[in-house]
Amino acid sequence: MKKILLLEDDQLLNETLQLFLEREGYSVDVALTLQEAEELTFENSYDLYLFDINLPKGSGLELLEYLRLADDKTDTIFITALTDLTSIAKGFELGAIDYIKKPFHPQELLIRLKSKFSSSVITLGNVVFDQEAEVIRVDNEVVDIGLTQYKIFKKLILHRGSVVNKVDLLELLEYPSDNALRVSITKIKQRLGVKIKNIRAKGYMIE
Repeated sequence: MKKILLLEDDQLLNETLQLFLEREGYSVDVALTLQEAEELTFENSYDLYLFDINLPKGSGLELLEYLRLADDKTDTIFITALTDLTSIAKGFELGAIDYIKKPFHPQELLIRLKSKFSSSVITLGNVVFDQEAEVIRVDNEVVDIGLTQYKIFKKLILHRGSVVNKVDLLELLEYPSDNALRVSITKIKQRLGVKIKNIRAKGYMIE
């Protein structure tokens, strides 16, 4: 399930979008203020940020700039009532992937989200996994982790945020054993610098 952080100070729009997106299968955390959004980014990992630009005490642009300085590379779509091209340009300079202008129909946002998440490229911090090309890059450099580790990483990243059963991962090994799986997981973490959690008696997961 893809996880989204929505920053929107209009409470009605905030609640409407959360309900709509959750009905479409997304997990949505909401914030009404910059401070709430900032705290949530520290406590959680997200697949996408939806940030309003114009807020009572600041701007979504300011928050994204702050997050980028903290090496947070999460994809971001801006929501704006502004027609100010300077603000829109600033958003793209900070790495926003799109923006949507108020007023809009929730279906328009859904179309943009589906387009983003249907991409064959998955980004996790400084790690980029291209499913179509079957390539993993770290800091834009291609990294070869071996076929077995690649299969395990692919399984985990495609189910990011969910626990992958240990039995399913063992099936990817040439000579399955708990120790061999632990060794493979350790190699992946060392080579890619990703955090993989061992969920006792269940399996493993990438948040």
